Amino acid sequence: MQRQGSIGGSAANRIRVTGAILLVAHLALVAWLTLRPLDVPWVRPANLRPLAGLRADLALGWPGAGLRIGEGLALLAPLGVLLPMADGRLSVSPLASLFRTAAAGALISLGIALLQTGVPGRVVDVDVLLLNTAGVLLAHLTVVPAGRAWLRRRLGRGGVAEEGYGDRGGRGGLGGVPEGISGGVSGSCEGYPAGEARWADRIGGAGVAGPARSAVSVRGELSQGRTPTIPRVGIAP
Repeated sequence: MQRQGSIGGSAANRIRVTGAILLVAHLALVAWLTLRPLDVPWVRPANLRPLAGLRADLALGWPGAGLRIGEGLALLAPLGVLLPMADGRLSVSPLASLFRTAAAGALISLGIALLQTGVPGRVVDVDVLLLNTAGVLLAHLTVVPAGRAWLRRRLGRGGVAEEGYGDRGGRGGLGGVPEGISGGVSGSCEGYPAGEARWADRIGGAGVAGPARSAVSVRGELSQGRTPTIPRVGIAP
């Protein structure tokens, strides 16, 4: 039984595994970039006032300020895509997904800032935390909604290929019964489309053999949740 709103079958596993591997690789790269000791003669004091450091950089000129802003936005931006990939859900509230991803990005950035207090040459800067979180938000808004919509369209065109034969709306007409023997039925019964139960009873009562009886046997087992088995069919002389 797969989680509601998740991508079906092997497609979900491929996306989750790929997202998890890329997520671990990215976090390792971030740790190497941000937690290495720096051998510098001087470091500026820690900045705990939001936007104070950015205003100081802008006062010195756009080139330096633009580089610092770009680095802050790009550092954790891939998390905006990799975290939803590792989660693997396709049908989810956009606002809830955005909030969870942004909160995770902010917590990771905060954790890096706390670890930097014990690294020589590193200082805490609250503006970096704000830029990191903004980068995660921008990446999520730019990629994730469009990517999920594309995957939904792709899986919709593909029917239920990932779920296998016999689901309603997939191959074979009435929930797995071949189309050639499923026409002209009416009525309703629990667990079957319109009239399929009475139609199956009439076939069974009349002693119909061959492909029709095999299809009815398969459909009955699928409705009860059992593993379908197709018996061998002989051709009468």
